[in-house]
Amino acid sequence: MPCYTAGVGIMRRALAIIKYLNLKMILASMSILTGNEILKAMKKGKIKISPFSPEQLGPASVDLTLGNKFRVFKKLKGVPDINDSFDYRQLSDPVTSDSIIIKPQETVLAITKERITLADDICGWLEGRSKFARMGLLVHISAPFMQPGIDNYPVLEISNMGKNPVQLHAGTRICQFIFEKSEGKAKYVGRFSQQTEP
Repeated sequence: MPCYTAGVGIMRRALAIIKYLNLKMILASMSILTGNEILKAMKKGKIKISPFSPEQLGPASVDLTLGNKFRVFKKLKGVPDINDSFDYRQLSDPVTSDSIIIKPQETVLAITKERITLADDICGWLEGRSKFARMGLLVHISAPFMQPGIDNYPVLEISNMGKNPVQLHAGTRICQFIFEKSEGKAKYVGRFSQQTEP
């Protein structure tokens, strides 16, 4: 029995080491780009941001601004059937405005002013900014990952989780884009690969 226990302990340690080494390999091949590396990638044409101002560049991200196109969800009497063929546009109305008020517990779709184009070996993450998060404002619900090879305007799923209504204005630096070097090459060609509106 003691020998068996010792053998199990050795196996567990070995598996832990293998997992650690695999994680290190993954992290080494997939690295987040700092500000200088983002600029280098832009010069090489691997990252395109249009329009872009140097003021938007952070230590390891680029701030993106809110556009003036939104989708506001309708108030429904029935229960929508959500499946693979479901189209969210059936339950929402397009709105073009320089500002929008979001009520507590309300979600609206928005889009950035910037178009993002990524090479097939670069992906990214769309994240909020702390100044807005502290007001209970989310810029995405569960879809922050941006695939390699995209060429579109990122769509925001803005939710007000606070207790008070908030008014947002087009041109506000609402979120940040984090760029990451991917292992291997791929290109997203799905439904939203070239989206230009929310």
